[in-house]
Amino acid sequence: MLASIPSATLLGVDGHPVTVEVHVTVGLPGFTIVGLPDTACRESRDRVRAALTTSAIAWPNQKITINLAPSGLRKIGAGLDLAIAVGLVVAAGMVPTAAIEGMAFVGELGLDGTIRPVPGVLSLVDALHERAVVVAPGAYHEATLLSRCKVLAASRLSELFDALIGVQPWPAPPPAGDPVPVDPAPELADVRGQPVARFALEVAAAGNHHALFVGPPGAGKTMLARRLPGLLPPLDGDLALESTRVHSAAGVGRAESLVQRPPFRSPHHGASSVSLVGGGSNAIRPGEVSLAHGGVLFLDELGEFQPTVLDALRQPLEEGVIRVARAAVRVELPARFLLVAAMNPCPCGDSGPLGLCRCSPSAQARYRRRVSGPLLDRFDLRVEVCRPDVDQLLRGSPEESTQVVATRVARARERAAERGVRANADLRGRVLDAVAPLCDSAMSVLEAALRSGRLSARGVSRVRAVARTIADLRDADAIDAEHIALAMSLRSDPFAHRERVAC
Repeated sequence: MLASIPSATLLGVDGHPVTVEVHVTVGLPGFTIVGLPDTACRESRDRVRAALTTSAIAWPNQKITINLAPSGLRKIGAGLDLAIAVGLVVAAGMVPTAAIEGMAFVGELGLDGTIRPVPGVLSLVDALHERAVVVAPGAYHEATLLSRCKVLAASRLSELFDALIGVQPWPAPPPAGDPVPVDPAPELADVRGQPVARFALEVAAAGNHHALFVGPPGAGKTMLARRLPGLLPPLDGDLALESTRVHSAAGVGRAESLVQRPPFRSPHHGASSVSLVGGGSNAIRPGEVSLAHGGVLFLDELGEFQPTVLDALRQPLEEGVIRVARAAVRVELPARFLLVAAMNPCPCGDSGPLGLCRCSPSAQARYRRRVSGPLLDRFDLRVEVCRPDVDQLLRGSPEESTQVVATRVARARERAAERGVRANADLRGRVLDAVAPLCDSAMSVLEAALRSGRLSARGVSRVRAVARTIADLRDADAIDAEHIALAMSLRSDPFAHRERVAC
């Protein structure tokens, strides 16, 4: 007898529908799975058999063939266990075909018959078109976020079997868990004696401009970066759904509600390229740049990352996606994030106008070369962070709070939304020409910078976008020469004077 059970598999962060075809016939007892299953999927043979046996459901002692269609799509993980088990009892005649009509099944089976959640349930349910889907209780609330189909949950295979044959009603939905406590965002008012760096942080949040802070240890670079998410507006709409899908596929956190707070990811400087941009040999999983989608990716000690790892960021910084290509599959992962980096001016960290650096000129040059020119050019803001003045640090007046600055940032973002973009960093081409026209004096400043090699063609458009953000923060409709000059000052080369000191 033949049974076809709808289910889905995860590839990257996207779900793909799979039809589990189960054929049970007379012959030498055996169990075969075809259709490009990976190792975890192929091992479902033993999990399903043990789950059925411990649930007091008879195992069909016949020849069993399972085809996972479409056969050319790689099937990854244990999410097809439940569909295989249901297909077996239907093909063996223990459950009528009409009982599963219009239903799909997603879940992993334990050896004791328990039904367990799998990563990426949100994307898996999104890929299905059936009227109802059965999931594990731990995945029920995540599956209901889409509101596209009826969601049913069963904790054990025996409960599911009784509900399908009508012996018992469907189990009641599991109650919502306690809300996950959210730590309060760090307070920006704690950063004292850094007016330029604070303003650069505000500009970065308002326009979604990538920022690089260069300065000695203890100057407050990391402290500044960790306060950036508190300045960003909450995620909404499609961005919140995309971020939730990424976190669900990666198995990060509890996806009982949409991700509303902009994520903050800070990988260690020893991270590999795959862990940063995503991928893998067997299962393609999202990396840190995708987990930061809609939020902030903070690279502390930028000069300690491997150059090849850093250069892998160049494409997603421009396009907002990661394209992972393998011999048999191509996956596109979302990666629209705000990059903030911090690094010391040299290996010892004491390079500066006072000339206290203990590094040789060759060591300084080698350290700076770890960050390539093309990557450095993609930072809209490059700010030198000096150690704060003692009087400002100990006796200075109170600084503006996160709430005050976040209000200005939200107002600037609203003005950008009126132009049809999420933030001013997305302004390109003719739209940028329309909203950020240059007066003669501003044109002269940019022309001089271009001719001297201080700016690239990309740098000109980025300076104009930053100037537009500065004007928005000041509630100005037009961009004047002061806005351009201020944007240019926030894009200075933080290593320029150190090269002179080394010489």
